[in-house]
Amino acid sequence: MNDLSQLAPSSLWQIFANICSIPHPSKHEQKISLWIQSWAKEQGLSVKEDAVGNLFIKKPATQGMENRKGVILQAHMDMVPQKNSDTVHDFLTDPIKPYIDGEWVTAEGTTLGADNGIGLASALAVLASDDLEHGPLEVLVTIDEEAGMSGAFGLEAGWLDGEILINTDSEQEGEVYMGCAGGVDASATFTLENEDVPSDYESFNLSISGLKGGHSGVDIHTGRANANKLLVRFLLQASKEFDIQLTELNGGSLRNAIPREANTSFVMPKANVAGLKAALDNYVATIKENLKAVEPNVSMLLIQPETFEQMWTKQCQSKILSALNACPNGVMRMSDDIEGVVETSLNLGVLRCKGPKFVALNLIRSLHDDGRIETEEMVESVFSLAGAKVEFSGTYPGWKPSTDSAIMNIVRDTYQQNFNKLPEIMVIHAGLECGLFKTEYPNLDMVSIGPTIKFPHSPDEKVEIATVAQYWQLLTAVLKNIPAKA
Repeated sequence: MNDLSQLAPSSLWQIFANICSIPHPSKHEQKISLWIQSWAKEQGLSVKEDAVGNLFIKKPATQGMENRKGVILQAHMDMVPQKNSDTVHDFLTDPIKPYIDGEWVTAEGTTLGADNGIGLASALAVLASDDLEHGPLEVLVTIDEEAGMSGAFGLEAGWLDGEILINTDSEQEGEVYMGCAGGVDASATFTLENEDVPSDYESFNLSISGLKGGHSGVDIHTGRANANKLLVRFLLQASKEFDIQLTELNGGSLRNAIPREANTSFVMPKANVAGLKAALDNYVATIKENLKAVEPNVSMLLIQPETFEQMWTKQCQSKILSALNACPNGVMRMSDDIEGVVETSLNLGVLRCKGPKFVALNLIRSLHDDGRIETEEMVESVFSLAGAKVEFSGTYPGWKPSTDSAIMNIVRDTYQQNFNKLPEIMVIHAGLECGLFKTEYPNLDMVSIGPTIKFPHSPDEKVEIATVAQYWQLLTAVLKNIPAKA
């Protein structure tokens, strides 16, 4: 069942289907941006683009609502490009293929892009509607949220007029978000040292796959395994016991996605091959037993590829593997203030060989600056001791909760009126753009809502159909309930 327009609200789902048909991975949003601009002009709406590529669309208030406070609906136009290893898909040219799977919508072998495509579709559906009641309305669509938030970083003062911002990038119906973690990217770069491979060595490739992965902010507390960490642990053991020497090591794809797959190439003395294979079988059996509740499909595959001529020196290899093995990963601390919320975490997201260099990329998140700084210091200590060059970049602030937020109270009360229960008022560990908006628009009153999206940033991503209708009901009712200007 691929016809999303049969779902309700049909206008939102039809727009989402159009979004899926247009390639829009992070850093490559040109096609979706042009489509949004063309679509807005067809609706007779004013649309502008700023220097970094963010889009701004305005719609006048409906009759009788002109004196209401101005509202900004905000979404990002990019999506995380992740696919299963057996899926043939080019995110730069191929459309996402969504389909209805029972109570959910998911995609064929790739991320769905419901994060944040549903939010974007809802904002455009509000713009397209001629029967919704709302005050002066703006839609802000940012670029590159998933790979660095460069759109939010580049947002300048003077573009937005509204007093209230509704972020559409949350992923749990029934929860209203009024704060989020900040974060920073950490990179550790090693200079590789190589030597010739002895003639009596055999070459191998080892890969790990079948892990669930997921969003490093939303899913970091679930205990899902990190493919990079699992592979490195085995390699460190094998280097000591069987004299293996690496020729390549790569893993993960995005610093904000828990790594699902990793692979390495190495050489070793022929006499040690049987022992290595036995040790690998034991290791796989051990991790399958230990992780069976959360990672039932983990597997490791050893094959013999072409012959390699160069290998890492033992000293170089030891420094890299030891540092990666020692690098902290996962939840560092749970919040003392908000039950069940992660305070500080670290995701060892990407390992890459780049010519003569080897690079490890981490994403550190924390609700508090001190928690982020403490984790930065840990990462810097581990990799500096191993001789790596450590750099931190892209620091973005958290969104500090405001207990006297008027829009939060409106959303809470509107939710209760519509669904006869109170929503949960939450702070999310994942990074939202809201904290950055405060830089140029310090007086914005902000809140974040959305439908239920499971396993974002992985090919298992899916959005619950019923919650999209609930989210739409809440969003449109909130717009109707926005108060008059002071």
